[in-house]
Amino acid sequence: MTVTVIAYHRAMGRWEPDARGRLAKAAMGLYAEQGFEQTTVAEIAARAGLTERTFFRHFADKREVLFYGTEMLRDLLTRAVADAPPSATALDAVGAAFEAACATMQENPERVRLRDAIVAANADLRERELIKLAALGAAVAGALRDRGIPDPAASLAAETGVAVFKIAFARWVSEPGQPDLPGAFRESMAELKGVLADRAPA
Repeated sequence: MTVTVIAYHRAMGRWEPDARGRLAKAAMGLYAEQGFEQTTVAEIAARAGLTERTFFRHFADKREVLFYGTEMLRDLLTRAVADAPPSATALDAVGAAFEAACATMQENPERVRLRDAIVAANADLRERELIKLAALGAAVAGALRDRGIPDPAASLAAETGVAVFKIAFARWVSEPGQPDLPGAFRESMAELKGVLADRAPA
């Protein structure tokens, strides 16, 4: 099971009528139909009615169709941490940030689920997804440090947010009856806080 962000956000939330949007839509369709490895840039460009040169003006390679916009997601997360009320705890600030990311992904749940299936089917894509998540966690930790929260607390809170997000996303993808993704994240965060509040028997 992999997580998208990313996805996952406004950059890929809608199929734009421009070249980038047409290429992204064509690529996703082909990846779903015949597999990521089997799909070529030439096929993507042809389906979009564009040239390979146009493809490379918008994407570095065919993987980038699935990962472009990561910087936007990072900015969304760090901005949400920065905008959290001064009284917010580190974990509350992180929770607000990932809930905002979930809300953005919720704008196009079908695409997010499709992307997840494509990434999950390819080992190289799964590895890149993990690298992306690690980078997002590091960015969130940096935003916490900017709020005056020192390490290791900043890193622990950021990594906890990533972990809760992964669990919530997995539940949302695998259970059609799950509510919206932000709701699934809130439920998972509440469960974590319940675990932390538990006391061992005397």
